[in-house]
Amino acid sequence: MNIALITYLDKGAYDSTTVESEDDKLLVFLREKGLTIEKVIWNDPAVNWADYTLAILKSPWDYFDLIEDFYAWLNQLESKNIRLLNPIDVVKWNSNKQYLQEIEAAGLKITPSVFVNKQQSIDLNHFFQQFNTSKLIVKPCVSGGAKNTFKVTADNVAEVNEKLNQLIQEEDFIVQPFLPEILENGEWSFIFFNGVYSHSLVKQAKPGDFRVQPAHGGSVHPQKPDQALIETAQQYINLFAKDCLYARVDGTFVNGEFLLMELELIEPFLFLNTDPQNYERYFKALQELM
Repeated sequence: MNIALITYLDKGAYDSTTVESEDDKLLVFLREKGLTIEKVIWNDPAVNWADYTLAILKSPWDYFDLIEDFYAWLNQLESKNIRLLNPIDVVKWNSNKQYLQEIEAAGLKITPSVFVNKQQSIDLNHFFQQFNTSKLIVKPCVSGGAKNTFKVTADNVAEVNEKLNQLIQEEDFIVQPFLPEILENGEWSFIFFNGVYSHSLVKQAKPGDFRVQPAHGGSVHPQKPDQALIETAQQYINLFAKDCLYARVDGTFVNGEFLLMELELIEPFLFLNTDPQNYERYFKALQELM
């Protein structure tokens, strides 16, 4: 079986050094396990996809910049009966943050969110009162890597309103209250392989920033949560990440209650290097799904 480990064409738009390192280490590990696997750029026109039986969606970091091409690529795989992990229908669903509405409708907690459809006019001043907060986070529904993400206060709301009313002509946006708990306690990530809990960590932003991603200077702190916390994260997996090789549940705790920020099923960094057994657990899950 020929396996494609799906990545992207690095044009320097993203600081992905750590991601590339994780991909390379994972590739070596899986080859040592006897798999015939190679890194393949998802939108490389020279690729003959018929050469592959299975594709693992590891780090297509630029998919949100090329979303229509990405959807066309997913359809191409489907038409050629090439199996994708994570499953194609789940990936399509997860590519747009409006999936959060479905998770909330299922009775699970998410960060309070309002979705604004493209070509609407918007005044962010309204949301300060609606969320009873002095700070907002605004980002596209199809996005990643903090692209076009704004932290909004009374000081910059007029400026962001102007930018946002231009951007919203082209795409949908999500408005959320800024959660100070992220700065105080960090953002939790729970990683699961084929529905089974593997490991977790807390990501913390560097002083003066609100973005917890390592590319923006965030730091990572492995955790050993109690079973109750794992079971809380497991609920999101059981309902919305079935048959997924990997899933990452990202959120924070507000007044002792876990609020989902994102369910990452497309291109998350998996923090495999935090424990050598993470690679073994990844491989076990892959064997189960092959």
